[in-house]
Amino acid sequence: MPLSEHEQRLLEQLEKQLHEDRRFASSMKAPVNGRFSTRNIALGILLAIAGVAVLIFGISQQWIPLGVLGFALMFGGVLLAMRKSASGKLGGTGAPGAKGQGRKQGSSFMSGLEERWDQRKRDQDD
Repeated sequence: MPLSEHEQRLLEQLEKQLHEDRRFASSMKAPVNGRFSTRNIALGILLAIAGVAVLIFGISQQWIPLGVLGFALMFGGVLLAMRKSASGKLGGTGAPGAKGQGRKQGSSFMSGLEERWDQRKRDQDD
């Protein structure tokens, strides 16, 4: 469904304002704080499953400390699975320099999208 003329004018005004205010545009970008680690997710799930097993065993044997330990294992597993791997910290996985290459690819990806967007805009204006 195409935009009406009024909506197109509003969109063009917003684009112009966004291009003029680079500081606002950079503040709107999502922060890169790291990504979920597959290793952390797998270990977290295994730890949570072990915690459920210990919790159920502790309840069935009516031994409260074992049930509490099972719950703690479950909780720790969920926390581990949801933890993001921070870039630049010790213990990172992957090849040396891979993180820097990923940023370059990400920036070239974004610049490619911006170029296609500008090309579409130029094609519409013509």
